[in-house]
Amino acid sequence: MEYKSDIEIAQSTEMKPIEEIAEKIGIRRKDLELYGNYKAKVNYNLLKELKDKEDGKLILVTAINPTPAGEGKTTTSVGLGDALNKMGKKVMIALREPSLGPVFGVKGGAAGGGYAQVVPMEDINLHFTGDMHAIGAANNLLAAMVDNHIYQGNQLGIDPRRITWKRCVDMNDRQLRFIVDGLNGKANGVPREDGFDITVASEIMAILCLSKDLDHLKEKLRNIVVGYTYDDKPVTAGQLKAEGAMAALLKDALKPNLVQTLEHTPAFVHGGPFANIAHGCNSIMATRMALKLADYVVTEAGFGADLGAEKFLDIKCRIAGLKPSAVVIVATVRALKHHGGASKAELAVENLETLEKGLPNLLKHIENITQKYGLPAVVAINRFPTDTEKELRLVEQKCKEYGANVALSEVWAKGGEGGIELAKEVIRLTEEGKNNFRFIYEDEASIKEKIEAIVREVYGGDGVDFTPAASKEIEKLEALGFGKLPVCMAKTQYSLSDDPKKLGWPKGFKVTVRNVKVSAGAGFIVALTGEIMTMPGLPKVPAAESIDVDSDGRISGLF
Repeated sequence: MEYKSDIEIAQSTEMKPIEEIAEKIGIRRKDLELYGNYKAKVNYNLLKELKDKEDGKLILVTAINPTPAGEGKTTTSVGLGDALNKMGKKVMIALREPSLGPVFGVKGGAAGGGYAQVVPMEDINLHFTGDMHAIGAANNLLAAMVDNHIYQGNQLGIDPRRITWKRCVDMNDRQLRFIVDGLNGKANGVPREDGFDITVASEIMAILCLSKDLDHLKEKLRNIVVGYTYDDKPVTAGQLKAEGAMAALLKDALKPNLVQTLEHTPAFVHGGPFANIAHGCNSIMATRMALKLADYVVTEAGFGADLGAEKFLDIKCRIAGLKPSAVVIVATVRALKHHGGASKAELAVENLETLEKGLPNLLKHIENITQKYGLPAVVAINRFPTDTEKELRLVEQKCKEYGANVALSEVWAKGGEGGIELAKEVIRLTEEGKNNFRFIYEDEASIKEKIEAIVREVYGGDGVDFTPAASKEIEKLEALGFGKLPVCMAKTQYSLSDDPKKLGWPKGFKVTVRNVKVSAGAGFIVALTGEIMTMPGLPKVPAAESIDVDSDGRISGLF
């Protein structure tokens, strides 16, 4: 059977004017800034008007550790939102913006899939409303001001060898990871080692997503540490007087982007930090606004629950004062068989033994959400045609033993209709489920204690090995007053451990923290583990090779 591609489905759907979508959830025309007929930014002052309104119920969608077989977390989020809408609930979806790096690299588009997508799909996956470009411009303005300060006499005494602020670009470009710039004479600056991060891994992206309003944004920008002086004191963006100009570049980017699903459910798509190297959640601004406008808000956190959900709960919820009403953990039978040792070619064949070996990965995520964080959870099995009844029953049986019901999700093929079973269980959990939400660590814990808590409780590891460099940096950061900040773990997404080859639920491992750094503007400490990179590279055959546009401007190949 031949299936339509995601982009073909998206292009064949008739969208409604965005003013009509806004009206469904009580957003007035005067609060919209239109970007064509089907996209709009929403004025952040609306949130001030709604501050006394009761919040809706927040539904977090997360997943098992990702595999080449795919899990469908964004697709499930969109489909669940559409299903709740079909059931007569006032609902909004809050997702992240895709990055051009993965779009042109391996992953392809990030607007959902099949009949559970947000549209206009091509716009969302490409330039959208220009947020990524604004973030890159603000980031690189600060970089230019750092180097200019040194060139113009270096009044602050910045040590060029200790500059921590990197430039960024929204593209997978390994050539830019480590560079030397300022060459060819005095007129071109001071020669030094430098490098680029991908925009979505930048601190500016994290700051945008964790800012509560424009004043909060400026405060966070002011606090950015760009490097250190010759006598080892931190230098901030505020000392360079950069925060005002940066905020001016970001003022429109801070406004949430309103779009719609294929079934015309309102959706905010705003902010897009990676979850393996950043905190992996959409903006606080979008989530809080959605909670004021809707009775149910479906949001997602990147990659597996050990990364995206952990950071959503321990960082975003802590900063924003949020509390999820229920959690959806997405899995596929195919991906679980991969965790059990099956190759990609074997995933379509029934294999209960391999499935049982892979199931512990899912069970650990259930344990984390329900027992460690104290939240009610449901497992959404993103159903594939090759899944057998025996395999589905085995998953259901094992999950129930861990205290979580299973709901089959067929939203990829059926849209909202395929998510009704899941939606019913989500509603039940929000009304009847036990909710004893708690953080994994307290603010007062030391940096090492916070990292140890995440590794032992969330990853299931035996402890942490800190390199001498990491220990030294932790001591310095605590002496500078950064010890009370939450921790953002930079770790492989493919395993609960820091080794991407250890699939399933590995035991008896330790995580090595090779270095730490402070993102003082964002408000967290980054702990770097394994071989994690802040600038990805393109694969041997990048998705870009398949993307094209015809003479009428119609795009093809975008997933």
